[in-house]
Amino acid sequence: MKSLRFLFGHRSFSPLFWTQFLGAFNDNYFKNAMILLLTFQNAEAFGLSTKSLIAAASGIFILPFVLFSSVAGALSDKYPKARVGQSIKLAEVAIMILAGYAFSHASVNLLFVCLFMLGLHSTFFGPVKYSILPELVREEDLVAGNAYVELGTFLAILIGTVTSGIAISHPSGTPLILGGLIAVAVGGLLMSFMIPVIPGAQPHLKISWNPISDTWRTLKLALPQKAVFNSLLGISWFWFLGGALLSILPVLTESVIHANAGVVTYFLGLFTIGIAIGSVAAEKLSHDQIEIGLVPLGSFGMTVFLFDLAYAVSRVPAHDASLPLLTLREFLNTPDAMRISIALAGIAVFGGLFTVPLYTLMQSRSDRAIRSRVVGANNVLNAVYMVASAGLLLGFYALEFSLARIFLIYGALNLMVAFYIYRVVPEFLWRFMTFVLSSLLYRLKVTGHENIPREGSAILVSNHVSFIDWCLVGGAVKRPVRFVMYYVFFQIPVLKYFFRDSKTIPIAGPQEDAKIFHAAFRSISEELKKGELICIFPEGGITHDGKLQSLKRGVEHMLKSDPVPVIPMALSGLWGSFFSRYEKVLWKKRPRRLWSRVELRIGKPIPAHEATLERIREEIQKLKVRD
Repeated sequence: MKSLRFLFGHRSFSPLFWTQFLGAFNDNYFKNAMILLLTFQNAEAFGLSTKSLIAAASGIFILPFVLFSSVAGALSDKYPKARVGQSIKLAEVAIMILAGYAFSHASVNLLFVCLFMLGLHSTFFGPVKYSILPELVREEDLVAGNAYVELGTFLAILIGTVTSGIAISHPSGTPLILGGLIAVAVGGLLMSFMIPVIPGAQPHLKISWNPISDTWRTLKLALPQKAVFNSLLGISWFWFLGGALLSILPVLTESVIHANAGVVTYFLGLFTIGIAIGSVAAEKLSHDQIEIGLVPLGSFGMTVFLFDLAYAVSRVPAHDASLPLLTLREFLNTPDAMRISIALAGIAVFGGLFTVPLYTLMQSRSDRAIRSRVVGANNVLNAVYMVASAGLLLGFYALEFSLARIFLIYGALNLMVAFYIYRVVPEFLWRFMTFVLSSLLYRLKVTGHENIPREGSAILVSNHVSFIDWCLVGGAVKRPVRFVMYYVFFQIPVLKYFFRDSKTIPIAGPQEDAKIFHAAFRSISEELKKGELICIFPEGGITHDGKLQSLKRGVEHMLKSDPVPVIPMALSGLWGSFFSRYEKVLWKKRPRRLWSRVELRIGKPIPAHEATLERIREEIQKLKVRD
């Protein structure tokens, strides 16, 4: 199985996976053990009560992410990432030895020092973890790598949280905690030495230790690429939402459901396993490519289940405070248990679908020389959003909003953020449409994808079989594609806004509308000069008999001003489908071949000086398989 090969047999990825898994386990093992110690010993320190100390703990852990993420990213860009990771893991061993001493002496002050240092450790390891991933796995395995990193992280959170609770309640709890922390840290250190050493991306980079100016400079690195920056915003929004939900779970359990801590652990497990399932599902649905079309699907799913959770919570009857708290078994026997459980799990599963493509897009679209600093910028934004989420939640509590109303507000906010992101970066929505058509209505197989250049301009040419050829090609090619489309389609009421936002170029014949004709070729030339991919269907119309027609001279016109490679492609399996012209009247058709097999074959690039109409047609015909 691919998952087992990745986790245990991949020489480059496996050590990174287990290093980050053990680190995430230790983070949560330590934090939960510390919170339980503070709670059950009614500890006080720094003049603060137990409740205030617990509230302050989250802020102490997040603070290093705000202050030092930019420095952490710069170090990972300057030096070999594996060496940076090994140094961080060595420091983790020292932190855990100190933490063990703090636990054995019940020193609250020292525990808070260790908590800050552990946050610092995570701050510096984050850019290593995400920026080295594209250097350790093949491009087609990048989605899988991110999926398994997310899976490992959330499973480590769950296991670390649960086992720390078991350890601290044991009669020999302190030695168990001390031994566990140090043993896991040493295991992470040993795994880090197996990560391949790759030279630093920017060895002459100067490190700035001014957290304010350097953080702002780091954020500006991500601004030029809208897709990357909005990916950072999307990831941060997920942590905004997830942080709020995880904070609400104990309140929901105690105040609304009137249940004990076992139900909190159950909810945490549901959420964690849901994220893991969603992450793996994102990898399976992506078919070895970055499928950012899953992002709208994920955000829509989260919104639906947030609204459903609000409704489910509003139906929970008031409880009698004098009665004992419900156990997990008793809760599961209540009428509301199943719906609340499904809603929480649904939010988590669609959250996994939402985040994995965003992490992958952030990595793949960022230049290698600044990738670690972009990850650092992401960590800064994540921390800021989580702090803002905590502040908003405190405001809701101060206004005495019910939890049902709070879930409803978060659902509405999630919907608004989704509309904003897809309006600013329509590529997400474009890819969603192509994903639905290519994955749900058809079984699309792509061969020859290696013939598409990873960067630089080219002209893609394909036969024209159906009304959705552009959608299938757009879904199959990993890079953004600028399509050239007959201008009449831009007059369709709803689709015209979609085509405009996706930078589709309208074209008309020179005799039909000379103004549109010349404007189209100016736009095509501008896009090619910027290094973009242009796709055109040179037959000039959809085939009426399934055969390849003669080609128009538009491609020759493009090559005169911009001599770029021409990449022939051929679609097969669409002739006779609902969207082809197999029958004359579209609305009388039946979907004779729903979810039928469709293939896109991509040929080798033709140099500009060899790209005559005869040569292009000959190459498309060779690739074409009769329907």
